[in-house]
Amino acid sequence: MKFENYFLIILTLFVTTTQAQKIEKITSKDGIHYITTTIDYPITGTYLSEGETEPFVQLNPDGTGIFQLDDLSKTTMVWGMECFEDGTPKYQKGFNYAVYSLWYKNKEVNSEINAKEEWTYAHFSILFQKKKMFILGERSKDYIE
Repeated sequence: MKFENYFLIILTLFVTTTQAQKIEKITSKDGIHYITTTIDYPITGTYLSEGETEPFVQLNPDGTGIFQLDDLSKTTMVWGMECFEDGTPKYQKGFNYAVYSLWYKNKEVNSEINAKEEWTYAHFSILFQKKKMFILGERSKDYIE
């Protein structure tokens, strides 16, 4: 009987830790936020302007990516979607859309300018009816549920 109880406890701990989300605490100009790279939708991938190949935003599953500016300069970044401390995503839901907060920061800290860079907010939205996700309202990708 004791062995079965220990086995169940160990199994529960293993399942809990393997299913846990990675949550990071960040500090921006307006305070403390929590971010995660996982929400209920497939947000990773490449986001492009309509009919264009550049500029783009690339979100990788490990929380890294590339943010290409309008002048086509590329910045490697770390990113996350705002969430509560327990990892539940923060968002506003409408009739057929949801709006999230995407936070990103320059990954390369190799100069005084980059060292002073802070976390930046970007508007992230999902249009359920069109099956599209948008970053800053202009760069998008299609998704499949």
